[in-house]
Amino acid sequence: MSKPTVVLLHGVGLDHTMWEPTAALLADRFTVITPDLPGHGTRPPVPDGVILADLADGVADEIPAGSHLVGFSLGALVAQHLALHRPQLVATLTSVSSVCARTAEERASVLARLRTAEADFKASAAASLKRWYDGTDVDADRVARTEATLLANHVGSFLGCYRVFASADAELGPRLGRIAVPALAVTGENDPGSTPEMTRRLAAALPDCRAVVVPEARHMLPIERPQALVDSLTTFLGERAHV
Repeated sequence: MSKPTVVLLHGVGLDHTMWEPTAALLADRFTVITPDLPGHGTRPPVPDGVILADLADGVADEIPAGSHLVGFSLGALVAQHLALHRPQLVATLTSVSSVCARTAEERASVLARLRTAEADFKASAAASLKRWYDGTDVDADRVARTEATLLANHVGSFLGCYRVFASADAELGPRLGRIAVPALAVTGENDPGSTPEMTRRLAAALPDCRAVVVPEARHMLPIERPQALVDSLTTFLGERAHV
């Protein structure tokens, strides 16, 4: 019997390799697909003016119908868009470290990070690493790999995708109630950007969604706390999708 398919979509400025710790824990029970989003990894840069629909359309062909779709950060927004507009692809939706309906203060914070990236891309990458990994027990090699992935980005393409990340939750927010599939929203207790409050906000906006907050974890759950993430995901899939 074939294994259920889980598709993992990465965050802005990253690529499919960020999922390695999580994918390794899923591989015995699932067929795991980890595509690169447009403008990331080995894919060509995105054009100026890229929007969320472009990122979703650019990855949709790699997602088999009826997949369990898991998106991290920007990838969560892409996954939500796909659940809305390509529902045949999505059996369940899991949003990891996702933003949702940012407040004015939260919007100002992400736009300030965007301005930093526009002015000094390397400084922005360093700030991201600090925000993601300071105070965690993630090993130095993994942090260095994340840094190398960030710094390998085409800067213009990264900025275009970051603008999508900074704004697309406003586009998605009023439509989330149309997503009918079972959903899970999970984030870290100490994530300063994709906060527990945002995850609860997302769970309230989706018709059939539970919220999980991983204690003492920061933003990079798939790297920092892969076992906790997989436990939450597999419990959810077992209960709601019977896999």
